[in-house]
Amino acid sequence: MSAVTLPVSTSSRERLSPAREALRRLSKHRSAQIGTVILVLMILVAVFAPLLAPYDPFQRQLSVKRRQPPCIHLLGCPADQPEHIFGIDGNSRDLFSRVLYGSRLSLQIGFITVTFAILVGGLLGALSAFAGGWVDNVIMRSMDVLMAFPSLLLAIAIVSVLGTGLINALLAIGIVSIPRYARLVRATVLQVREMEYVQASRALGGGGLHVLFTRILPNAITPLIVQGTLGIAGAIIDAAALSFLGLGAEPPRPEWGLMLGEERNSVFSAPHLVIFPGLAIMLTVLSFNLLGDGLRDALDPRLRGSGS
Repeated sequence: MSAVTLPVSTSSRERLSPAREALRRLSKHRSAQIGTVILVLMILVAVFAPLLAPYDPFQRQLSVKRRQPPCIHLLGCPADQPEHIFGIDGNSRDLFSRVLYGSRLSLQIGFITVTFAILVGGLLGALSAFAGGWVDNVIMRSMDVLMAFPSLLLAIAIVSVLGTGLINALLAIGIVSIPRYARLVRATVLQVREMEYVQASRALGGGGLHVLFTRILPNAITPLIVQGTLGIAGAIIDAAALSFLGLGAEPPRPEWGLMLGEERNSVFSAPHLVIFPGLAIMLTVLSFNLLGDGLRDALDPRLRGSGS
C-alpha cells in the first residue's frame, strides 16, 4: 500500500518571531510609512547637504539684494539673475543652502538630547523601582518637581543660569526630558519584577543587578523606543524655540529656529524667510510623530490591527 500524504495545514507554519512580526505590522502601518519616507528624505538631505547645497551657507551673495524672493529660472525668473530656490535672507545668504545645512543640526539635537535623557532617566527610574524605600521617594519626588514646571520655561531658566549657547541648550532640553523616561522605566520595572520568570531567575541564584539588567530592563526597551521617537520631535521643537529666543544656536550657524528668530519681523515683507524654515521644522517633527505612532501600534500586541 502506498503511503497517504496529508496536506500541511497553514496553521502549522512556523510563527514569525516577535521582532519580525512587529516589523511586518510596522511596514503595513500607513502613518509609519509616510513618516519613514519623510524621515529618510530628511536624513539623506542632512548627510548629502554639502553636495545638494548650491552655495556656501555662510557666504554672502553680494550680487543680489537682501531678502530677495525665490528665483527659479524654470518659473520665469530672468536668466541674467542667479538662481536662488528659497530666496536670500537678511544677510544676503542663500536660504536654500542654509535650510539644507540646518537639517544636520536639528537631527543631531534631537538624537543627542533624547539619548542623554533616556540613559539618565532610564538609570534613575530603574534604580528607583528596584531599590524602593527612601531611594524611590527621593528620586521620584525630584522628578515630580521637574515635571511641575512647563518644560520650555524650565529649559529657559536652565539656559539663563548656564549661559546661552547650543551646548547649554542641549543640556537644558535633555534635563527637562529626564522625568518622562524615569517614570516610564520605573513603571515598567515595577510591573515586570513580579513576573514568574524574574522570580525564577532569582530562585536560581541570580543577583539583583544581574536580574535587573538581563531580565527586567530589556522589557522596558519597547516603550522607550516609542517614547524616544516622539521625544525627538519635542526636542527639535524646544531647540528651535530656544534658538528663536536667542538662547540656543548663535549666528551665523544655520539652525531653523534661529532663522525664524532673525527674520520674524519680515513675516509680511519677506514671508519666504519664515515659511521655508517653518516648513522644515514641521515636516521633521511630523515624520517623528507619525513614525512614533506606528511604532506604538506595531510593538504593542494589544493594538494589533490598528493603524492599517
